[in-house]
Amino acid sequence: MKIVVISDTHQEGSGELPRELIEAIKDSDMVIHAGDFVDLKVWEMLKSISKEVKAVCGNMDGEELSKVLPKKEIFKVGKFKIGIMHGSGAPSNLVAVLSEAFKNDNLDLIIFGHSHCAFNEKIGNTIFFNPGSPVDKIFAKFNSFGLIEINGTIQAKIVKLE
Repeated sequence: MKIVVISDTHQEGSGELPRELIEAIKDSDMVIHAGDFVDLKVWEMLKSISKEVKAVCGNMDGEELSKVLPKKEIFKVGKFKIGIMHGSGAPSNLVAVLSEAFKNDNLDLIIFGHSHCAFNEKIGNTIFFNPGSPVDKIFAKFNSFGLIEINGTIQAKIVKLE
């Protein structure tokens, strides 16, 4: 299974996402958005171009999005258990915040956002994965999204956008 992972799109109105990202989504089996859409139209656009969308709301998502998206989600892909949560607080403390939020869930993969900075590290038995932001360079050195392949194992990588 091929999964495109994005977060922190921060798009209002008809804001566009990078073409390379849109093409990757169309070629995937699922897209996961880890929050901070800002506008419901981005959620609706993803649902119109992806086979399956999993998403959570972030701290910048208003009432409209928080009515349709949970703050935290857990689901399985094959034998792997995946959790999604946007994250909160200081970016330097996100792994600790997420570890606490999912402490009893025994996850293989935790997907998050909030910092706008890409992160891909296995800590203990869990991969902590932040795809960065495909549009915002304020807090990150580059724009990016994530690509996860699940075929008996989890292969997660960050894709830098040009």
